[in-house]
Amino acid sequence: MDISIHNSSEKVSVSDEAFSAEFNETLVHQLVVSFMSASRAGTKAQKTRSDVRGGGAKPFRQKGTGRARAGTIRSPLWRSGGTTFAARPRDYGKKLNKKMYRTGMRSIVSELIRQDRLIVVEDMTVAEPKTKLMAAKMADLGITKGLVLTDGLDSSVYLAARNIPNLMVMDASIVDPLSLVSQEKVIVDQAALKKLEERLS
Repeated sequence: MDISIHNSSEKVSVSDEAFSAEFNETLVHQLVVSFMSASRAGTKAQKTRSDVRGGGAKPFRQKGTGRARAGTIRSPLWRSGGTTFAARPRDYGKKLNKKMYRTGMRSIVSELIRQDRLIVVEDMTVAEPKTKLMAAKMADLGITKGLVLTDGLDSSVYLAARNIPNLMVMDASIVDPLSLVSQEKVIVDQAALKKLEERLS
């Protein structure tokens, strides 16, 4: 298939397999949930009664005190005791096959094209890392917010864009499903489009 280049009569030819896939909402949802789950740190931790320091000696004798029997001062019932169901570091990641991931990414990119949310440009480089240069480029495209995909992370483009609200710059080789579906527009230059095609094929 051919995709038109913005503000140009030229078109760029891309693979039908990568950019003409049917939209699979269930798979895309699974893909986004899997990515968000894997992004969770899962580093919280609390102490059980065995982790809390002390409590080795029985606090008082078993009978004759009139109090409830106790074997340790680190029981969860006591102040400064352990936690009953203590949190532990855990991995929230959900398994997703590589084939499913690639198919889901094709589905997302293909739907972006059908909704005219994927804009192909000749070049997104800037001469200097100046915000006004990037702002001028975005004004020419008629876009105020979105995601810019580049072939490799150009420091000048990144520095020029980081002070513009709601504008992200990302390398096409590491773009994730959440970034694609959450942005109103995705701007990609020709070099990045070829890299994205290689990744999806």
